[in-house]
Amino acid sequence: MHSAIRHRSSHLLFATPCRAASSFLKRDGSQGPIDSARAFLEFKREADPYRDAAERVHDWNEINSSRRPHNERKIQAARCMDCGTPFCQTNTGCPVHNLIPEWNELVFRDEWQEASDRLHKTNNFPEFTGRVCPAPCEAACVAGLVDEPITIKNTEYAIVDRAFEEGWIVPRLPRRNGLRVAVVGSGPAGLAAADQMNQKGYHVTVYEREDRIGGLLMYGIPNMKLEKKTVERRVQLLQDEGIDFVTNADVGSKTLSVQQLQTENDAVVLALGSTVPRDVAIPGRDLKGVYFAMEFLTKNQKRLMLTVDGKLQSGWDREFVTAEGKDVVVIGGGDTGTDCIATSMRQRCKSVVNLEHNPEPPAQRAPENPWPEYPRVYGVDYGHAEVRSVFGEDPRKYARVTKAFKGNEKGEITHVVAVRGHKDSKTNVITEIPGTEEEIPCDLVLFAMGFVHPEQKIAEALGLEVDQRRNIRAAYGDYQTSVEGVFAAGDCRRGQSLVVWAINEGRGVADAVEKYFLQEGLHPEVSQSQRFG
Repeated sequence: MHSAIRHRSSHLLFATPCRAASSFLKRDGSQGPIDSARAFLEFKREADPYRDAAERVHDWNEINSSRRPHNERKIQAARCMDCGTPFCQTNTGCPVHNLIPEWNELVFRDEWQEASDRLHKTNNFPEFTGRVCPAPCEAACVAGLVDEPITIKNTEYAIVDRAFEEGWIVPRLPRRNGLRVAVVGSGPAGLAAADQMNQKGYHVTVYEREDRIGGLLMYGIPNMKLEKKTVERRVQLLQDEGIDFVTNADVGSKTLSVQQLQTENDAVVLALGSTVPRDVAIPGRDLKGVYFAMEFLTKNQKRLMLTVDGKLQSGWDREFVTAEGKDVVVIGGGDTGTDCIATSMRQRCKSVVNLEHNPEPPAQRAPENPWPEYPRVYGVDYGHAEVRSVFGEDPRKYARVTKAFKGNEKGEITHVVAVRGHKDSKTNVITEIPGTEEEIPCDLVLFAMGFVHPEQKIAEALGLEVDQRRNIRAAYGDYQTSVEGVFAAGDCRRGQSLVVWAINEGRGVADAVEKYFLQEGLHPEVSQSQRFG
């Protein structure tokens, strides 16, 4: 059992079942108080609803902006079973090992500020994971074995949002120890590493090549999933706590070499992300109208952020990629594919088709996908629901192999040629099915097939070892690269993954840097209480 399971404090673990004085409607229609020992039996799961699909496609606001009142949130928190083995906070359920039963208990007891403190013990950015994480914690919830799982994700962002609103989250300025660390990349791994190391007393400078801090959080995830004011709020807090941010900083270029960062700092942390997209080498690849997903999403997000009073500032009209009035084909599923679909819908596309090479998932868990693993089952994500609402059908075509692109005399794409395939469950080899070829009309094709590895510029400049996938070689838990004093964390080390795993690695690499400094005799070990004035 992971040590995180044993972190539950005694006053919560051995508390007697608590009954709320108020009366609430139970699932059997009766009225009564909340008994935290039986709430999962007496009250049904009620997740925060998404806004209506037909309504939300007309704006870029968050899709889950509806919030339950705090007294209703107590009911959902009370459904937490106080189970003997909370799989929700193991590696399977939560990579950062959130103390989920504890802060559910605190919310139930109306101790929201304490719940925020407990939440931040393990997660630097719960307002991000509460919005964009696929919630493997809920898939691993023990209550889900007998009923529906707890609304963990909703409670997570409710806690942190209220903490910000109430002014409970304020800057804490640590005592400085004279050591300096450079972090290259300001995505979730880089920001988590910077936050943790700043709390340890290091002077941290974060370098970001874009014009805004946040990396994937700022430009890769659309506004309707994660409003950028939420990102900016956290970044401002980190800045107020003493972290320096440098934007438009292309580390590895002639103007800012990585060797310069080595000279000016006692350690360097690389949190570069996995940014090289998977491509296809098929006929027609060079036709106009074929883009990588991140190019499409990033330009759209920048356009939104540079809009003043409904009018674009200069420069972005020429570079903006639009789906307006076009037949769109998104190749690849997953979160990025769904984001492309939803963005195309808001840009008023004519139609959208999503080609996935995998077969349609089953409705229920397969034997090789047991609980508490994340369920690989058929689902309808927010973008799919929007297409269904507007066009009356699901956009996905499963088990499709893209064979070629066709274009017109102007070099513009007009059709995607695809064929059905059969995937061998043992070898994962896809065999094309004869006679199933089809031509799908399109004006815009978006590749959302994932990412293969980080860009190699910095690794090559430092002479870093890379693995077979060309990710930076560094052991999990140690994070030390082949060059002393240089560490790697997040997607550039592990490959593309979830935001919550990036936070996990950011926190881990901060501990690895501290261990390195202690081994080198650069500073004495100090307690947490000594780090803040």
